Amino acid sequence: MRKSAALGAAGTLVTALLAGAISATPATAGERHRSGSAEAHGVQTAAARAAKKGIHWQECPADWGLKSPIQCGYVVVPVDYAKPNGRTIKIAVDRAVSTGSKKERQGSLLYNPGGPGGSGMKFPNRITTKNPLWAKTAKAYDFVGFDPRGVGHSAPISCMDPQEFVKAPKADPVPDSEADKRAQRKLAKEYAEGCAERSHGLLPYMTTPNTARDMDVIRAALGEKKLNYLGVSYGTYLGAVYGTLFPGHVRRMLVDSVVDPSREKIWYQANLDQDIAFETRWGDWKKWVAKNDAAYHIGDTPQKVQAAWDKLRATAKKNPIGGVVGPAELTGFFQNAPYYDSMWTTVAEVWSAYLSGDSKPLVENAGPNLKDTAGNIASENGNAVYTAVECTDTKWPTDWRTWDRDNTRIHAKAPFMTWSNAWMNLPCATWPVKQQRAVDVKTGKGLPSVLIVQSVRDAATPYGGAVDLHRRFKGSRLITERDAGSHGVTGEVNPCINKRVDAYFLEGKTDSKDVTCAPHATPQPGNASVKTAAKSVADLLSAP
Repeated sequence: MRKSAALGAAGTLVTALLAGAISATPATAGERHRSGSAEAHGVQTAAARAAKKGIHWQECPADWGLKSPIQCGYVVVPVDYAKPNGRTIKIAVDRAVSTGSKKERQGSLLYNPGGPGGSGMKFPNRITTKNPLWAKTAKAYDFVGFDPRGVGHSAPISCMDPQEFVKAPKADPVPDSEADKRAQRKLAKEYAEGCAERSHGLLPYMTTPNTARDMDVIRAALGEKKLNYLGVSYGTYLGAVYGTLFPGHVRRMLVDSVVDPSREKIWYQANLDQDIAFETRWGDWKKWVAKNDAAYHIGDTPQKVQAAWDKLRATAKKNPIGGVVGPAELTGFFQNAPYYDSMWTTVAEVWSAYLSGDSKPLVENAGPNLKDTAGNIASENGNAVYTAVECTDTKWPTDWRTWDRDNTRIHAKAPFMTWSNAWMNLPCATWPVKQQRAVDVKTGKGLPSVLIVQSVRDAATPYGGAVDLHRRFKGSRLITERDAGSHGVTGEVNPCINKRVDAYFLEGKTDSKDVTCAPHATPQPGNASVKTAAKSVADLLSAP
Protein backbone atom coordinates (compact mmCIF):
# COMPACT_ATOMS: atom_id res chain seq x y z
CA MET A 1 0.00 0.00 0.00
CA ARG A 2 2.29 2.69 -1.30
CA LYS A 3 1.57 6.12 0.17
CA SER A 4 4.05 8.41 -1.53
CA ALA A 5 2.23 9.88 -4.49
CA ALA A 6 4.99 12.35 -5.31
CA LEU A 7 7.67 9.64 -5.34
CA GLY A 8 6.11 7.17 -7.76
CA ALA A 9 8.36 5.09 -9.98
CA ALA A 10 9.18 6.59 -13.36
CA GLY A 11 7.51 5.16 -16.44
CA THR A 12 5.97 6.08 -19.76
CA LEU A 13 2.31 6.55 -20.51
CA VAL A 14 0.86 5.08 -23.67
CA THR A 15 -2.57 5.60 -25.14
CA ALA A 16 -5.13 2.98 -24.15
CA LEU A 17 -5.77 0.60 -27.00
CA LEU A 18 -9.34 -0.59 -27.05
CA ALA A 19 -10.00 -3.72 -29.06
CA GLY A 20 -13.37 -4.65 -30.48
CA ALA A 21 -15.55 -7.58 -29.56
CA ILE A 22 -14.22 -11.03 -30.33
CA SER A 23 -16.09 -14.25 -30.93
CA ALA A 24 -16.86 -16.63 -28.12
CA THR A 25 -15.09 -19.94 -27.53
CA PRO A 26 -15.88 -22.76 -25.12
CA ALA A 27 -15.44 -21.96 -21.42
CA THR A 28 -12.98 -23.61 -19.09
CA ALA A 29 -13.12 -24.35 -15.38
CA GLY A 30 -13.31 -20.99 -13.64
CA GLU A 31 -14.32 -18.73 -10.85
CA ARG A 32 -15.65 -20.18 -7.62
CA HIS A 33 -16.88 -16.91 -6.13
CA ARG A 34 -20.54 -16.32 -7.03
CA SER A 35 -20.55 -19.55 -9.02
CA GLY A 36 -22.76 -19.20 -12.04
CA SER A 37 -22.48 -15.41 -12.06
CA ALA A 38 -22.06 -13.48 -15.28
CA GLU A 39 -18.52 -12.52 -14.22
CA ALA A 40 -17.61 -16.17 -13.63
CA HIS A 41 -18.79 -17.13 -17.10
CA GLY A 42 -17.08 -14.07 -18.55
CA VAL A 43 -13.67 -14.95 -17.18
CA GLN A 44 -14.03 -18.51 -18.43
CA THR A 45 -14.77 -17.20 -21.90
CA ALA A 46 -11.91 -14.70 -21.83
CA ALA A 47 -9.45 -17.29 -20.52
CA ALA A 48 -10.41 -19.78 -23.23
CA ARG A 49 -9.81 -17.15 -25.91
CA ALA A 50 -6.48 -16.18 -24.38
CA ALA A 51 -5.36 -19.80 -24.17
CA LYS A 52 -6.11 -20.22 -27.88
CA LYS A 53 -4.42 -16.96 -28.89
CA GLY A 54 -1.39 -17.06 -26.56
CA ILE A 55 0.98 -14.09 -26.30
CA HIS A 56 2.91 -12.67 -29.24
CA TRP A 57 6.25 -12.11 -27.54
CA GLN A 58 8.54 -9.57 -29.13
CA GLU A 59 11.19 -7.00 -28.32
CA CYS A 60 9.85 -4.41 -25.88
CA PRO A 61 9.16 -0.86 -27.12
CA ALA A 62 12.25 1.31 -26.70
CA ASP A 63 10.55 3.78 -24.36
CA TRP A 64 9.49 1.05 -21.93
CA GLY A 65 13.02 0.78 -20.54
CA LEU A 66 13.10 -3.02 -20.75
CA LYS A 67 16.14 -4.35 -22.55
CA SER A 68 16.57 -7.62 -24.42
CA PRO A 69 16.39 -10.51 -23.61
CA ILE A 70 13.22 -9.32 -21.84
CA GLN A 71 10.23 -9.72 -24.16
CA CYS A 72 6.90 -7.91 -24.13
CA GLY A 73 3.36 -8.57 -25.30
CA TYR A 74 -0.32 -7.98 -24.59
CA VAL A 75 -3.24 -10.02 -23.28
CA VAL A 76 -6.77 -8.92 -24.21
CA VAL A 77 -9.32 -8.82 -21.35
CA PRO A 78 -12.92 -7.61 -21.05
CA VAL A 79 -13.47 -4.29 -19.32
CA ASP A 80 -16.59 -5.80 -17.74
CA TYR A 81 -16.42 -9.55 -17.16
CA ALA A 82 -20.21 -9.68 -17.07
CA LYS A 83 -20.03 -8.68 -20.75
CA PRO A 84 -17.11 -10.64 -22.23
CA ASN A 85 -18.20 -9.78 -25.78
CA GLY A 86 -18.17 -6.07 -25.05
CA ARG A 87 -15.38 -3.54 -24.77
CA THR A 88 -11.89 -4.89 -24.19
CA ILE A 89 -8.52 -3.50 -23.15
CA LYS A 90 -4.98 -4.77 -23.56
CA ILE A 91 -2.93 -5.77 -20.51
CA ALA A 92 0.82 -5.31 -20.98
CA VAL A 93 2.98 -8.27 -19.92
CA ASP A 94 6.68 -9.05 -20.12
CA ARG A 95 8.97 -11.94 -19.33
CA ALA A 96 12.52 -13.18 -18.98
CA VAL A 97 12.84 -16.90 -19.65
CA SER A 98 14.16 -19.29 -17.03
CA THR A 99 17.89 -19.87 -16.83
CA GLY A 100 17.83 -23.60 -16.13
CA SER A 101 17.50 -26.64 -18.33
CA LYS A 102 14.27 -27.80 -19.93
CA LYS A 103 14.06 -30.45 -17.23
CA GLU A 104 14.37 -27.84 -14.48
CA ARG A 105 11.67 -25.56 -15.86
CA GLN A 106 8.40 -25.43 -13.89
CA GLY A 107 6.49 -22.75 -15.76
CA SER A 108 5.89 -19.03 -15.29
CA LEU A 109 6.00 -17.00 -12.08
CA LEU A 110 3.67 -13.98 -12.14
CA TYR A 111 4.43 -10.98 -9.93
CA ASN A 112 2.64 -7.98 -8.47
CA PRO A 113 4.60 -5.45 -6.37
CA GLY A 114 1.70 -3.69 -4.67
CA GLY A 115 -0.01 -0.34 -4.79
CA PRO A 116 -2.74 -0.56 -5.94
CA GLY A 117 -1.15 1.10 -8.94
CA GLY A 118 2.26 -0.55 -8.96
CA SER A 119 3.76 -1.96 -12.14
CA GLY A 120 5.32 -5.41 -12.14
CA MET A 121 7.09 -4.92 -15.46
CA LYS A 122 10.57 -4.71 -13.91
CA PHE A 123 10.25 -8.13 -12.28
CA PRO A 124 12.03 -9.94 -15.16
CA ASN A 125 15.10 -7.81 -14.39
CA ARG A 126 15.68 -10.14 -11.46
CA ILE A 127 16.77 -12.69 -14.04
CA THR A 128 18.64 -10.41 -16.43
CA THR A 129 20.57 -8.67 -13.65
CA LYS A 130 21.26 -12.01 -11.95
CA ASN A 131 19.73 -11.02 -8.62
CA PRO A 132 21.39 -13.48 -6.21
CA LEU A 133 18.31 -13.87 -4.00
CA TRP A 134 16.33 -15.20 -6.96
CA ALA A 135 19.01 -17.10 -8.90
CA LYS A 136 17.75 -20.55 -7.87
CA THR A 137 14.10 -19.78 -8.53
CA ALA A 138 15.10 -18.28 -11.88
CA LYS A 139 16.33 -21.68 -13.02
CA ALA A 140 12.80 -23.06 -12.73
CA TYR A 141 10.55 -20.21 -13.83
CA ASP A 142 10.08 -17.59 -16.49
CA PHE A 143 9.68 -14.36 -14.53
CA VAL A 144 6.54 -12.62 -15.79
CA GLY A 145 5.49 -9.07 -14.93
CA PHE A 146 2.42 -7.10 -15.91
CA ASP A 147 0.83 -3.69 -15.66
CA PRO A 148 -2.55 -4.19 -13.98
CA ARG A 149 -5.58 -2.66 -15.65
CA GLY A 150 -5.38 1.12 -15.56
CA VAL A 151 -1.62 1.11 -14.92
CA GLY A 152 1.23 2.20 -17.19
CA HIS A 153 0.85 0.45 -20.53
CA SER A 154 -2.50 -1.21 -19.70
CA ALA A 155 -5.18 1.35 -20.62
CA PRO A 156 -3.82 3.90 -18.10
CA ILE A 157 -6.28 6.04 -16.18
CA SER A 158 -5.82 9.52 -14.74
CA CYS A 159 -7.53 11.79 -12.22
CA MET A 160 -5.81 15.13 -12.85
CA ASP A 161 -3.12 16.78 -14.92
CA PRO A 162 0.21 15.14 -13.96
CA GLN A 163 2.15 18.40 -13.84
CA GLU A 164 -0.44 19.91 -11.52
CA PHE A 165 -0.42 16.73 -9.45
CA VAL A 166 3.27 17.06 -8.57
CA LYS A 167 3.38 20.83 -8.06
CA ALA A 168 4.59 21.92 -4.66
CA PRO A 169 4.42 23.01 -1.96
CA LYS A 170 1.06 21.56 -1.08
CA ALA A 171 -0.94 22.51 2.01
CA ASP A 172 0.21 21.19 5.36
CA PRO A 173 -1.74 17.95 5.80
CA VAL A 174 -2.14 18.61 9.54
CA PRO A 175 -5.05 21.06 9.73
CA ASP A 176 -4.87 24.15 11.92
CA SER A 177 -8.53 25.03 11.56
CA GLU A 178 -11.91 23.97 10.25
CA ALA A 179 -11.16 26.12 7.19
CA ASP A 180 -8.12 23.93 6.46
CA LYS A 181 -10.30 20.84 6.64
CA ARG A 182 -12.90 22.35 4.32
CA ALA A 183 -10.19 23.16 1.80
CA GLN A 184 -8.89 19.58 1.86
CA ARG A 185 -12.42 18.21 1.53
CA LYS A 186 -12.97 20.40 -1.53
CA LEU A 187 -9.74 19.12 -3.12
CA ALA A 188 -10.72 15.50 -2.41
CA LYS A 189 -14.15 15.94 -3.99
CA GLU A 190 -12.63 17.59 -7.06
CA TYR A 191 -10.11 14.77 -7.34
CA ALA A 192 -12.87 12.14 -7.26
CA GLU A 193 -14.73 14.02 -9.98
CA GLY A 194 -11.54 14.17 -12.03
CA CYS A 195 -11.17 10.40 -11.78
CA ALA A 196 -14.58 9.96 -13.38
CA GLU A 197 -13.81 12.48 -16.12
CA ARG A 198 -10.33 11.22 -17.07
CA SER A 199 -10.60 7.44 -16.80
CA HIS A 200 -12.13 6.51 -20.18
CA GLY A 201 -15.15 4.82 -18.59
CA LEU A 202 -12.97 2.30 -16.73
CA LEU A 203 -13.64 3.60 -13.21
CA PRO A 204 -16.56 1.24 -12.31
CA TYR A 205 -14.38 -1.73 -13.29
CA MET A 206 -11.19 -0.76 -11.45
CA THR A 207 -11.46 -3.41 -8.72
CA THR A 208 -9.26 -6.05 -7.16
CA PRO A 209 -11.59 -8.89 -8.28
CA ASN A 210 -11.35 -7.69 -11.88
CA THR A 211 -7.56 -7.52 -11.69
CA ALA A 212 -7.60 -11.06 -10.26
CA ARG A 213 -9.73 -12.14 -13.21
CA ASP A 214 -7.22 -10.47 -15.53
CA MET A 215 -4.52 -12.58 -13.87
CA ASP A 216 -6.45 -15.74 -14.68
CA VAL A 217 -6.67 -14.68 -18.31
CA ILE A 218 -2.91 -14.02 -18.27
CA ARG A 219 -2.40 -17.50 -16.82
CA ALA A 220 -4.36 -18.99 -19.69
CA ALA A 221 -2.50 -16.89 -22.28
CA LEU A 222 0.80 -18.14 -20.85
CA GLY A 223 -0.39 -21.70 -21.47
CA GLU A 224 -0.36 -22.54 -17.76
CA LYS A 225 -2.99 -24.79 -16.25
CA LYS A 226 -2.20 -23.38 -12.82
CA LEU A 227 -0.71 -20.11 -11.60
CA ASN A 228 2.55 -19.57 -9.76
CA TYR A 229 2.37 -16.19 -8.05
CA LEU A 230 4.46 -13.81 -5.96
CA GLY A 231 2.66 -10.81 -4.46
CA VAL A 232 4.02 -8.08 -2.20
CA SER A 233 2.04 -5.49 -0.20
CA TYR A 234 -1.25 -4.87 -2.06
CA GLY A 235 -0.14 -7.79 -4.23
CA THR A 236 -0.93 -10.00 -1.24
CA TYR A 237 -4.56 -8.89 -1.25
CA LEU A 238 -4.69 -9.41 -5.00
CA GLY A 239 -3.32 -12.91 -4.41
CA ALA A 240 -5.79 -13.56 -1.61
CA VAL A 241 -8.70 -12.58 -3.85
CA TYR A 242 -7.33 -14.67 -6.73
CA GLY A 243 -6.93 -17.65 -4.39
CA THR A 244 -10.53 -17.23 -3.27
CA LEU A 245 -11.99 -16.85 -6.77
CA PHE A 246 -9.78 -19.48 -8.42
CA PRO A 247 -8.55 -21.89 -5.72
CA GLY A 248 -8.16 -24.75 -8.18
CA HIS A 249 -6.00 -22.63 -10.48
CA VAL A 250 -3.25 -21.99 -7.91
CA ARG A 251 -0.08 -24.08 -8.06
CA ARG A 252 2.18 -22.06 -5.75
CA MET A 253 1.52 -18.72 -4.12
CA LEU A 254 3.82 -16.68 -1.90
CA VAL A 255 2.54 -13.46 -0.33
CA ASP A 256 4.93 -11.05 1.36
CA SER A 257 3.93 -8.18 3.71
CA VAL A 258 0.24 -8.86 3.94
CA VAL A 259 -2.78 -6.57 3.68
CA ASP A 260 -5.45 -7.73 6.13
CA PRO A 261 -8.14 -9.22 3.83
CA SER A 262 -10.97 -8.88 6.33
CA ARG A 263 -14.07 -7.21 4.90
CA GLU A 264 -14.11 -5.09 8.04
CA LYS A 265 -10.59 -3.84 7.30
CA ILE A 266 -10.73 -3.25 3.52
CA TRP A 267 -10.05 -0.39 3.06
CA TYR A 268 -11.04 2.32 5.55
CA GLN A 269 -9.95 0.58 8.74
CA ALA A 270 -6.81 -0.79 7.08
CA ASN A 271 -5.61 2.75 6.49
CA LEU A 272 -6.30 3.76 10.09
CA ASP A 273 -4.36 0.70 11.29
CA GLN A 274 -1.54 1.71 8.99
CA ASP A 275 -1.26 5.13 10.62
CA ILE A 276 -0.54 3.54 13.99
CA ALA A 277 1.95 1.06 12.53
CA PHE A 278 3.82 3.87 10.78
CA GLU A 279 4.17 5.73 14.05
CA THR A 280 5.70 2.62 15.61
CA ARG A 281 8.22 2.15 12.82
CA TRP A 282 8.98 5.89 12.77
CA GLY A 283 9.94 5.41 16.42
CA ASP A 284 12.26 2.53 15.49
CA TRP A 285 14.03 4.74 12.96
CA LYS A 286 14.39 7.61 15.42
CA LYS A 287 16.12 5.24 17.85
CA TRP A 288 18.50 4.16 15.08
CA VAL A 289 19.27 7.75 14.10
CA ALA A 290 19.97 8.60 17.74
CA LYS A 291 22.23 5.57 18.09
CA ASN A 292 24.21 6.78 15.07
CA ASP A 293 24.41 10.42 16.10
CA ALA A 294 28.17 10.42 15.53
CA ALA A 295 27.44 9.96 11.82
CA TYR A 296 24.41 12.19 11.39
CA HIS A 297 24.42 14.79 14.21
CA ILE A 298 20.63 15.01 14.30
CA GLY A 299 20.10 14.07 17.94
CA ASP A 300 21.51 11.53 20.38
CA THR A 301 18.13 10.48 21.80
CA PRO A 302 14.85 9.64 20.06
CA GLN A 303 13.31 12.63 21.79
CA LYS A 304 15.93 14.97 20.32
CA VAL A 305 15.44 13.43 16.87
CA GLN A 306 11.70 14.05 17.17
CA ALA A 307 12.36 17.62 18.25
CA ALA A 308 14.60 18.09 15.22
CA TRP A 309 11.81 16.73 13.01
CA ASP A 310 9.26 19.09 14.57
CA LYS A 311 11.63 22.00 13.99
CA LEU A 312 12.26 20.98 10.37
CA ARG A 313 8.55 20.68 9.76
CA ALA A 314 7.82 24.07 11.33
CA THR A 315 10.60 25.71 9.32
CA ALA A 316 9.30 24.24 6.06
CA LYS A 317 5.76 25.31 6.90
CA LYS A 318 6.80 28.91 7.46
CA ASN A 319 9.22 29.08 4.53
CA PRO A 320 9.14 26.08 2.16
CA ILE A 321 12.68 24.80 1.60
CA GLY A 322 13.87 25.66 -1.87
CA GLY A 323 10.44 27.18 -2.39
CA VAL A 324 8.90 23.73 -2.90
CA VAL A 325 9.39 21.53 0.19
CA GLY A 326 6.77 22.07 2.85
CA PRO A 327 5.40 19.69 5.53
CA ALA A 328 3.51 17.60 2.95
CA GLU A 329 6.61 17.07 0.85
CA LEU A 330 8.72 16.30 3.92
CA THR A 331 6.29 13.59 4.99
CA GLY A 332 6.31 12.17 1.45
CA PHE A 333 10.08 11.76 1.53
CA PHE A 334 10.68 10.88 5.18
CA GLN A 335 8.06 8.11 5.12
CA ASN A 336 10.54 6.10 3.06
CA ALA A 337 12.44 5.36 6.28
CA PRO A 338 9.51 3.66 8.05
CA TYR A 339 8.73 1.82 4.82
CA TYR A 340 12.12 0.34 4.01
CA ASP A 341 15.23 -0.38 6.07
CA SER A 342 17.23 0.16 2.88
CA MET A 343 16.22 3.82 3.03
CA TRP A 344 17.31 4.46 6.62
CA THR A 345 20.78 5.72 5.71
CA THR A 346 19.65 7.72 2.67
CA VAL A 347 16.97 9.66 4.56
CA ALA A 348 19.35 10.28 7.48
CA GLU A 349 22.11 11.49 5.13
CA VAL A 350 19.77 13.91 3.36
CA TRP A 351 18.57 15.30 6.69
CA SER A 352 22.11 15.55 8.04
CA ALA A 353 23.23 17.43 4.93
CA TYR A 354 20.41 19.92 5.40
CA LEU A 355 21.39 20.53 9.01
CA SER A 356 24.94 21.12 7.80
CA GLY A 357 23.77 23.84 5.45
CA ASP A 358 23.26 21.86 2.21
CA SER A 359 19.55 21.83 1.34
CA LYS A 360 20.00 20.64 -2.25
CA PRO A 361 19.64 16.89 -1.52
CA LEU A 362 16.44 17.52 0.43
CA VAL A 363 14.96 19.63 -2.36
CA GLU A 364 15.96 17.06 -4.99
CA ASN A 365 14.43 14.19 -3.03
CA ALA A 366 11.32 15.75 -1.52
CA GLY A 367 10.50 18.33 -4.15
CA PRO A 368 9.00 17.78 -7.62
CA ASN A 369 10.92 17.65 -10.86
CA LEU A 370 8.66 19.38 -13.38
CA LYS A 371 11.06 18.48 -16.19
CA ASP A 372 10.50 14.74 -15.59
CA THR A 373 7.22 14.61 -17.45
CA ALA A 374 7.32 10.82 -17.91
CA GLY A 375 7.96 10.28 -14.21
CA ASN A 376 5.21 12.71 -13.28
CA ILE A 377 2.76 10.96 -15.57
CA ALA A 378 3.65 7.67 -13.89
CA SER A 379 3.29 9.19 -10.41
CA GLU A 380 -0.13 10.62 -11.17
CA ASN A 381 -1.23 7.40 -12.84
CA GLY A 382 -0.12 5.33 -9.84
CA ASN A 383 -2.03 7.56 -7.44
CA ALA A 384 -5.10 7.47 -9.70
CA VAL A 385 -5.13 3.66 -9.75
CA TYR A 386 -4.52 3.49 -6.00
CA THR A 387 -7.55 5.70 -5.43
CA ALA A 388 -9.72 4.03 -8.06
CA VAL A 389 -9.19 0.49 -6.78
CA GLU A 390 -9.48 1.22 -3.07
CA CYS A 391 -12.52 3.46 -3.53
CA THR A 392 -14.34 1.07 -5.87
CA ASP A 393 -13.46 -2.16 -4.06
CA THR A 394 -15.73 -1.53 -1.10
CA LYS A 395 -18.02 0.98 0.62
CA TRP A 396 -16.43 3.88 2.52
CA PRO A 397 -17.90 6.23 5.12
CA THR A 398 -19.67 9.14 3.43
CA ASP A 399 -20.22 11.23 6.57
CA TRP A 400 -17.34 13.66 7.11
CA ARG A 401 -17.94 13.49 10.85
CA THR A 402 -16.78 9.86 10.84
CA TRP A 403 -13.52 10.74 9.11
CA ASP A 404 -12.96 13.77 11.33
CA ARG A 405 -13.61 11.84 14.53
CA ASP A 406 -11.42 8.85 13.65
CA ASN A 407 -8.47 10.77 12.25
CA THR A 408 -8.49 13.33 15.05
CA ARG A 409 -8.38 10.49 17.57
CA ILE A 410 -5.57 8.61 15.83
CA HIS A 411 -3.53 11.74 15.07
CA ALA A 412 -3.32 12.37 18.81
CA LYS A 413 -1.22 9.22 19.22
CA ALA A 414 0.15 8.77 15.69
CA PRO A 415 0.82 12.21 14.20
CA PHE A 416 3.51 11.27 11.68
CA MET A 417 1.20 10.56 8.75
CA THR A 418 -2.42 10.20 9.93
CA TRP A 419 -3.84 13.33 8.31
CA SER A 420 -1.72 12.90 5.19
CA ASN A 421 -3.19 9.44 4.78
CA ALA A 422 -6.72 10.71 5.47
CA TRP A 423 -6.63 13.32 2.71
CA MET A 424 -5.17 10.81 0.26
CA ASN A 425 -8.14 8.50 0.82
CA LEU A 426 -10.89 11.11 1.27
CA PRO A 427 -11.95 11.01 -2.43
CA CYS A 428 -13.57 7.67 -1.51
CA ALA A 429 -16.15 9.56 0.60
CA THR A 430 -17.63 11.18 -2.50
CA TRP A 431 -16.80 8.48 -5.02
CA PRO A 432 -18.71 8.97 -8.29
CA VAL A 433 -19.28 5.29 -9.21
CA LYS A 434 -20.91 2.40 -7.40
CA GLN A 435 -18.77 0.90 -4.65
CA GLN A 436 -18.64 -2.89 -4.48
CA ARG A 437 -18.73 -5.37 -1.63
CA ALA A 438 -15.31 -6.80 -0.82
CA VAL A 439 -14.66 -10.48 -1.50
CA ASP A 440 -14.92 -12.78 1.52
CA VAL A 441 -11.43 -14.24 1.41
CA LYS A 442 -11.38 -17.92 2.37
CA THR A 443 -10.14 -21.35 1.38
CA GLY A 444 -11.74 -23.12 -1.55
CA LYS A 445 -11.44 -26.57 -3.05
CA GLY A 446 -8.03 -27.22 -4.56
CA LEU A 447 -6.14 -24.35 -2.90
CA PRO A 448 -2.60 -25.58 -2.08
CA SER A 449 -0.50 -24.49 0.86
CA VAL A 450 0.17 -20.76 0.52
CA LEU A 451 3.42 -19.39 1.95
CA ILE A 452 3.04 -16.15 3.94
CA VAL A 453 6.05 -14.00 4.88
CA GLN A 454 5.82 -11.03 7.23
CA SER A 455 7.93 -8.85 9.51
CA VAL A 456 6.41 -8.07 12.90
CA ARG A 457 6.94 -4.30 12.79
CA ASP A 458 5.92 -3.61 9.18
CA ALA A 459 4.48 -0.09 8.89
CA ALA A 460 2.59 -0.32 5.61
CA THR A 461 0.93 -3.70 6.26
CA PRO A 462 0.65 -4.39 9.99
CA TYR A 463 1.45 -7.91 11.20
CA GLY A 464 -2.17 -8.75 12.03
CA GLY A 465 -2.92 -8.98 8.32
CA ALA A 466 -0.60 -11.94 7.91
CA VAL A 467 -2.17 -13.68 10.91
CA ASP A 468 -5.65 -13.13 9.51
CA LEU A 469 -4.81 -14.44 6.03
CA HIS A 470 -3.05 -17.43 7.62
CA ARG A 471 -6.27 -18.24 9.46
CA ARG A 472 -8.39 -17.86 6.36
CA PHE A 473 -6.19 -19.94 4.05
CA LYS A 474 -6.22 -23.41 5.58
CA GLY A 475 -2.93 -25.27 5.28
CA SER A 476 -0.94 -22.08 4.73
CA ARG A 477 2.39 -21.54 6.47
CA LEU A 478 3.53 -18.30 8.10
CA ILE A 479 7.17 -17.21 8.27
CA THR A 480 7.55 -14.38 10.78
CA GLU A 481 10.60 -12.14 10.87
CA ARG A 482 10.81 -10.95 14.47
CA ASP A 483 12.17 -7.59 15.64
CA ALA A 484 12.10 -6.28 12.05
CA GLY A 485 9.80 -4.04 10.07
CA SER A 486 10.98 -3.57 6.52
CA HIS A 487 8.26 -3.76 3.90
CA GLY A 488 8.91 -6.54 1.39
CA VAL A 489 10.72 -9.19 3.39
CA THR A 490 11.69 -11.45 0.49
CA GLY A 491 13.83 -8.66 -0.90
CA GLU A 492 16.09 -8.66 2.17
CA VAL A 493 19.10 -10.90 2.78
CA ASN A 494 17.97 -13.27 5.52
CA PRO A 495 19.04 -16.90 4.93
CA CYS A 496 16.34 -18.19 7.30
CA ILE A 497 13.74 -16.75 4.91
CA ASN A 498 15.59 -16.90 1.58
CA LYS A 499 16.19 -20.67 1.72
CA ARG A 500 12.54 -21.33 2.53
CA VAL A 501 11.39 -19.19 -0.39
CA ASP A 502 13.61 -21.25 -2.70
CA ALA A 503 12.40 -24.54 -1.22
CA TYR A 504 8.78 -23.50 -1.70
CA PHE A 505 9.07 -22.40 -5.31
CA LEU A 506 11.47 -25.17 -6.36
CA GLU A 507 10.05 -28.14 -4.47
CA GLY A 508 6.70 -27.00 -3.12
CA LYS A 509 8.04 -27.57 0.39
CA THR A 510 6.90 -25.78 3.52
CA ASP A 511 7.82 -26.45 7.12
CA SER A 512 5.58 -28.74 9.16
CA LYS A 513 4.70 -25.74 11.34
CA ASP A 514 5.04 -21.98 11.27
CA VAL A 515 8.55 -20.53 11.53
CA THR A 516 9.97 -17.48 13.30
CA CYS A 517 13.22 -16.09 11.91
CA ALA A 518 15.70 -13.70 13.47
CA PRO A 519 15.77 -10.23 11.86
CA HIS A 520 17.93 -9.37 8.88
CA ALA A 521 20.96 -7.19 9.51
CA THR A 522 20.31 -3.64 10.73
CA PRO A 523 21.45 -0.93 8.30
CA GLN A 524 24.76 0.71 9.11
CA PRO A 525 25.81 4.28 8.31
CA GLY A 526 27.62 4.23 5.00
CA ASN A 527 29.92 6.39 2.99
CA ALA A 528 27.46 7.22 0.24
CA SER A 529 27.50 10.85 -0.82
CA VAL A 530 24.31 12.80 -0.32
CA LYS A 531 24.61 13.69 -4.00
CA THR A 532 23.56 10.13 -4.79
CA ALA A 533 20.59 10.21 -2.44
CA ALA A 534 18.04 11.28 -5.03
CA LYS A 535 19.15 8.49 -7.34
CA SER A 536 18.95 6.02 -4.44
CA VAL A 537 15.30 6.91 -3.86
CA ALA A 538 14.46 6.62 -7.55
CA ASP A 539 16.26 3.29 -7.81
CA LEU A 540 14.44 1.91 -4.79
CA LEU A 541 11.00 2.96 -5.91
CA SER A 542 11.47 1.52 -9.40
CA ALA A 543 13.39 -1.57 -8.29
CA PRO A 544 12.09 -4.96 -9.45
